[in-house]
Amino acid sequence: MDPFDKPTDPDENILSNLGPLTPLAGVWEGDEGVDVSPSRNGPVESLFRERITFEPMGPVVNGPQVLYGLRYATTAWPLDDEKPFHEELGYWMWDRKSHEVIRCFMVPRIVTINACGHADSSASSFMLSAEVGSGTYGILSSPFLDRAFKTVHYHLNVTIHDSDSFSYEEDSQLQIHGQHELFHHTDKNKLKRCSS
Repeated sequence: MDPFDKPTDPDENILSNLGPLTPLAGVWEGDEGVDVSPSRNGPVESLFRERITFEPMGPVVNGPQVLYGLRYATTAWPLDDEKPFHEELGYWMWDRKSHEVIRCFMVPRIVTINACGHADSSASSFMLSAEVGSGTYGILSSPFLDRAFKTVHYHLNVTIHDSDSFSYEEDSQLQIHGQHELFHHTDKNKLKRCSS
């Protein structure tokens, strides 16, 4: 049976069509996070904990294109504080035909990123990227951030270690007003599965 035929068990059909995203379905937590962000006095390193929920979804049909993916939400807190400092909402999608992994998301600072990378369906690691100005896999910011802290490049490396742990390294390259060199705003964490 073609996996794109109408499923008899929708949940099983979705999971069988997530490609390299399959192991990520579920709820994850990690307290090994390291964030390096800009400040008036230079880079500041902060330690954080994080919770990510990945909910399988699909199919999403764009004419001949059929996508499956994960609806996701992320919240991060400093290790020594109960008030979150970062949130994201978005989607991780898999295009089986083109072997593309796509992550589209928005953060409340009013930045939207649509990043893409290529991977085999059974890959345990993959890299995504986006560039400002791209009409497809690009970056949009609010007018204030576009002037003061413009994200010009975005790179994400994901490594799935086993069925119960994965890690990521993220680099958002910022053009800060008045500075010639790009600032590498980086985040990394290793997360463990809480539930499927």
